[in-house]
Amino acid sequence: MTDTVPTRVPHISASGQTPVAREDSTPPESTRTAARPIRVLLVDDQALMRMGFAMVLKDEAGIEVIGQASDGAEAIRAVDQLRPDVVLMDVRMPVLDGIEATRQITTRHPETKVIVATTFDLDEYAFGALRAGASGFLLKDAKPEELANAIRHVATGDAAISPRVTRRMLDLFADQFPDQAGTPASDQSDATAALDQLTSREREVFDAIVAGLTNAEIASRLVLSETTVKTHVGNILSKLGQRDRVQVVIWAYESGLCQGQ
Repeated sequence: MTDTVPTRVPHISASGQTPVAREDSTPPESTRTAARPIRVLLVDDQALMRMGFAMVLKDEAGIEVIGQASDGAEAIRAVDQLRPDVVLMDVRMPVLDGIEATRQITTRHPETKVIVATTFDLDEYAFGALRAGASGFLLKDAKPEELANAIRHVATGDAAISPRVTRRMLDLFADQFPDQAGTPASDQSDATAALDQLTSREREVFDAIVAGLTNAEIASRLVLSETTVKTHVGNILSKLGQRDRVQVVIWAYESGLCQGQ
């Protein structure tokens, strides 16, 4: 069956020929205003799956599908050209899988957020994608409103996965992270230096994030408003150089800071 893609949704071909980018395809996240929709790239080797996601999103206010790709290599080329705000990424694909594509995209374009679409909850592929830099994962059978909300969350710097699920996943795969004894001294030193940048209150919020608490739970525990907690979270992300709270938790694990927590 021929994969027919609407004109307004360019598809990056396997031959490497790319469509002419739209005139508004390059503004970074920092310049996006309320008037400009969240720009989404769909990546899946199944045309019907891409079509289904596109149909779900076409009527969502503030969200625009700007392109599609059928494997990880095409996805990288599409992001290079179209500069989407969010990539909805499949994992198991030919040519280049979604995990490696996520790693390359988040390295080359830190402003682009990736949500990985998986078939099974808490599997090794979702875990690998988070370590590669994804801002979260979503089950392929998620409800339309869940898909749209996940895209909106990551576009604003949040994560498309609950803090508690993040912690549960990392605990499940904890044996793949180093402990304090196995973490290189230089990495431990770098992590300690990074944490030293945090104020005492930010360190309390950091510990709560790593423990899997939501903003509301952190606010209740520390007797703060949620607005204040969000401000602290933003400061923590900036000081630690992390894209979202999911990556903060992964960084803490990879640095050997979570042993005994």
